[in-house]
Amino acid sequence: MKEVVVKALNSAGVRNTDLIEVPKDISKGDYSFPCFSLAKEMKKNPALIAKDISSKIKSEEFEKVEAVGGYVNFFIDRKYFAERVISGIGRGYKRNTDRVIVEYSQPNTHKAFHVGHVRGTSFGESLARIFEFTGSRVIRANYSGDTGKHVAKWLWCYNKFHAKERLKKEEKWFADIYVEAVQKLEGNDEYEKEVEEINRKLDSGDDKVLNALWKKTRDLSAAAWKEIYEDLGVKFDVQYFESGVEKEGKEMAKELVRKKIAEISQGATIMNLEKEGLGIWVLLRKDGTVLYSAKDIALAKKKFEDYKFDKSVIVTDSAQNLHFRQLIKTLELMKFDRWKDYNHLSYNQVRFPWGKMSSRTGENVLYSDLREEIFGYAKDEIVKREGRVKDLDKRALAIAIGAVKYWVLKQDKNKVIIFDPRKAIQFEGDTGPYILYSYARSKSILSKAGKNKLVIDSVSDVERKLLIEISRFNEIVDNARNNMDPSVVANYSYELARVFSEFYHDSQVIGSEEEGFRVELVRAFSVVMEDCLNLLGIPIVSRM
Repeated sequence: MKEVVVKALNSAGVRNTDLIEVPKDISKGDYSFPCFSLAKEMKKNPALIAKDISSKIKSEEFEKVEAVGGYVNFFIDRKYFAERVISGIGRGYKRNTDRVIVEYSQPNTHKAFHVGHVRGTSFGESLARIFEFTGSRVIRANYSGDTGKHVAKWLWCYNKFHAKERLKKEEKWFADIYVEAVQKLEGNDEYEKEVEEINRKLDSGDDKVLNALWKKTRDLSAAAWKEIYEDLGVKFDVQYFESGVEKEGKEMAKELVRKKIAEISQGATIMNLEKEGLGIWVLLRKDGTVLYSAKDIALAKKKFEDYKFDKSVIVTDSAQNLHFRQLIKTLELMKFDRWKDYNHLSYNQVRFPWGKMSSRTGENVLYSDLREEIFGYAKDEIVKREGRVKDLDKRALAIAIGAVKYWVLKQDKNKVIIFDPRKAIQFEGDTGPYILYSYARSKSILSKAGKNKLVIDSVSDVERKLLIEISRFNEIVDNARNNMDPSVVANYSYELARVFSEFYHDSQVIGSEEEGFRVELVRAFSVVMEDCLNLLGIPIVSRM
């Protein structure tokens, strides 16, 4: 529709149309062109310029074109606009052909999968879907820490206090043992020495029994995530582990020293990035053990060798910001082919009304615990409205997942989220259940509609408002992709649902004289809202 306005302005002699605006107040038109920048070159009052331009535009595509002050306001013909919007639904989104690898989630084995991981997993999955929707070939990657002190602590605690227990494929079981280890090690030097010895044996690989236990528990810990990822609608193309890039990371660190990009300082291998304002980045300890800094250099190389990506996006919590600035600068200094295409996106903490989480103290909120709590709220809401329906559990789980995902995705990624489960599950207001309810309502209307011919006799203000909101979808998706920001889609979804609710309460659909047009308008809303829900990774329910 903007192209129609550009064409009209060109016909009136205006060449620079970059200043076209969309007024916040729809009473001022669908589009507006400010003439103030033309005043200087034309040596004429902006209001007179606007009047002159508007008088030259004659087109059936406009209801009216009027000059108000220094603006030319364009009102697209409502019937023409409605036909264009409805006929254009579902077309023209795949405009990219690049290959993008998105790395996200990254839980460590032998530790909790907590609510913070839910934010990162939801963010990364939504971003992957936005790239896919616009035509990119997307590779979903997970990268997990399966070595280091935290694993040594877990293995120590298991061997010392739980050796007679059978190994379990349960997230909570792994998390509980880790928390117990942290608590027992607090202030106990003797225990700390035992953990250090286990860590040394793991690093050397000499103890075959310990190594076998590590591999088995690593695999069970990772397998425990499978059900979580099924809930969250996530399926990774590749799972990387730190242990798989340790050796390469150590060799690359040594190579950087040989090339005089890195240096030895007090026995440790470091990147001195102080001139770039990024401090000292340690690659290898003085005992030669490799840190995750060197592993990330190796991982960057491996991902490119495996997938030849055009763009790499890594989603982590904001505590990693400096680390990734140091990584990208190092990749630049070592002339890594794709360092400019290496993007790091971070998100802030998730807190609860009672405070922040901690995996060290056990105050962390596990995903499994949150799932049960919000699942229970969703079941209560459904029973309150419909009684105990046959598909109660399936419907309640979809609504619960939608509530959590929407809550974490609608927020600015740089802000700390205060997550209140009871508010997130409400069926009214800016929540996941509210947008799901609007979609379910549209499907209910469509299920009752017969076969109708699209005839548009007139378009009311509330219908025009819904058409305008629907027509923004393409622009919203482009914005979300260009800014790598799923919150753009989430916030649009709420506004779309809100405007649809206004239309629903104002306009009878089934049995009205305008049924043919209104059914198609509801169908257009349903298609766009379904796309939004899919982009957010929210499970779709046709009934609430």
